[in-house]
Amino acid sequence: MTYLQLNRAQWDERAPAHAASPGYSRQRFIDDPSYLSHEVRFDLPRLGPIDGLRTVHLQCHIGTDTLSLHRLGATVTGLDFSGASLAEARALAAATGAPIDYVEADVYDAPSVLRGPFDLVYTGIGALCWLPDIKRWAGVVAALLRPGGRLFIREGHPMLWAIDETRADGLLAVDQAYFERVEPLVWDEDGTYVETDVTFSNTVTHQWNHGLGEIVTALLESGFSLTMLQEHDSAPWDALPGRTVEDPHGEHRLADRPWRLPQTYTLQAVLQ
Repeated sequence: MTYLQLNRAQWDERAPAHAASPGYSRQRFIDDPSYLSHEVRFDLPRLGPIDGLRTVHLQCHIGTDTLSLHRLGATVTGLDFSGASLAEARALAAATGAPIDYVEADVYDAPSVLRGPFDLVYTGIGALCWLPDIKRWAGVVAALLRPGGRLFIREGHPMLWAIDETRADGLLAVDQAYFERVEPLVWDEDGTYVETDVTFSNTVTHQWNHGLGEIVTALLESGFSLTMLQEHDSAPWDALPGRTVEDPHGEHRLADRPWRLPQTYTLQAVLQ
């Protein structure tokens, strides 16, 4: 099977479990028309006003961040390669009365299936690791935007992805690739990152890390000007179980000297 087939099968199987998990707060979105996802709320001071902006959310999964962008006033299209994920996203949009368009496609095919140009491209946490070529991704984002349009992304830090989180001795050991490599990181895991009792059968995925310099350089070479890059010592999930503490806002930091490890970053770039 290709990496796309393996990864799509994994996401298709997990989408219903994610939608049912309290981690995605689906019912809260339905009950409270003002509710925003944790990830979007975290970056509100950096995102700024987006009223009326024609926006595409790449790799949107089950659409909670997409709906949050809509609630901030954007006209949003969500794109994902998982049909099961988009079924959940469409159901959530229907349940909340949100007029969001969803398109099923691989992110590399986005310019050929979406009607651009857009004012804003948004990408959330845990998206880039599924893409083998970060330069090609940067070209896709450039092709989707109008001149002066911007990319906004919060992602897991490549340093975090390179850490071995399973060590019993508590040491933070750099054990995985930091830089992009042709060969994927092959994982075989029967769980998922949210609370669920579901047992999964599609367990093998192919992923790639991309160094922060590689990401920035790819954007610069695709015609972007970098306008913001902030590294954060926290993540909105417990990336290193047993080693973190949760703050009042739901962010997780290392309990011991959190300044040692960047866990996420927020990046903004404008197409020239």
